[in-house]
Amino acid sequence: MADYLAQSPEDLVTLRRELHRKPELSGQEAKTALRIVAELERHSPDAILTGLGGHGVAAVYDSGAEGPTVLFRCELDGLPITEISTFGWRSEIDGKGHLCGHDGHMTILCGLAGELAAKRPAKGRVVLLFQPAEETGAGAAGVIADAQFAGIKPDYAFALHNLPGLPLGAVGVRTGPFTFASEGLAIRLSGRTSHAAQPEAGVSPAAVMGRLMEALPKLPETLDDNVGHSLVTLSHARLGEAAFGISPGEADIWVTIRAIDDALQAELMDEAETLARNLAEAGGLGVGFEKFENFAAGHNDPEAVEFIEAAATALGAPRVEIGDQFRWSEDFGRFGGVGKTALFVLGSGEDHPRLHNPDFDFPDELIAPGMALFGHIARKLCG
Repeated sequence: MADYLAQSPEDLVTLRRELHRKPELSGQEAKTALRIVAELERHSPDAILTGLGGHGVAAVYDSGAEGPTVLFRCELDGLPITEISTFGWRSEIDGKGHLCGHDGHMTILCGLAGELAAKRPAKGRVVLLFQPAEETGAGAAGVIADAQFAGIKPDYAFALHNLPGLPLGAVGVRTGPFTFASEGLAIRLSGRTSHAAQPEAGVSPAAVMGRLMEALPKLPETLDDNVGHSLVTLSHARLGEAAFGISPGEADIWVTIRAIDDALQAELMDEAETLARNLAEAGGLGVGFEKFENFAAGHNDPEAVEFIEAAATALGAPRVEIGDQFRWSEDFGRFGGVGKTALFVLGSGEDHPRLHNPDFDFPDELIAPGMALFGHIARKLCG
């Protein structure tokens, strides 16, 4: 795979670790975007677009000849998690860390930019997209809605995500459903406080809160989903204030709702709201809702998957079978509405710390194979 490296492996590792030290959260990736632009300018793209859907950046390598537009996507943002690692490139920003591997994904595309500069596409265009706000589900929608995106709308779009638990460098992909849709639902129950010595003088949401916390995770069963096609997870709850003298008047319940496709996801969201309204009304409570972090389901196009499988075979990459779709969500799913798309996973090691763990670090050994896989796809489609 060394034939694909236009920059030295050491330079790319240095870049990856530089990015790791300076994570920025979703929607705040201004400095990261500037650093990426500076790196891309070294590799002479035909155009660099900035401000895409926020702080997004895209480099365009245009052959000037007729052919497909092929987009490769990575992510700019880090996570609001304190890193506990002790190596020299650990996060320099308290409470923030690149603990999902987006620093490595960015480095792979920067390396691919060097390859494209050395040997430009013979037909069509290759677009390298550095997407903002993946972790919140807002970034892809923002990029697609941006007026600049019309000029780079892809025929094909590809992305990878490193995945601990799989052998290092192993490629996993499947046609059809790949990642779940997901959305956060915050439920606010409103009653009336009273003195703790006279709870009958108020309206406490405690009983309704308890019923909701028991019933919400069972919603998939009420929709006859007993094969793992959906999931409702309680993620946060609060009842009143931390005071012994007050009978509570408010309660908050947060759930994350996930489903194999967008239609089932919408049905589950509606059922959760209906359940909360009915129980609140029966308990004499008001109820309100807020929704957060909407992710579309990810479905891999069969033709796009064939290019990934061909690349893995040609490069001799180890393979793993992906039986069922993943229950985690990825903002890349939103691009399925604009072109033929496919996401694949690249193993980070069977014993590697898991994604979003405080000691996670992207394996530098994945930079070269990630570049090679993307590079092979680019050459097959764009010559």
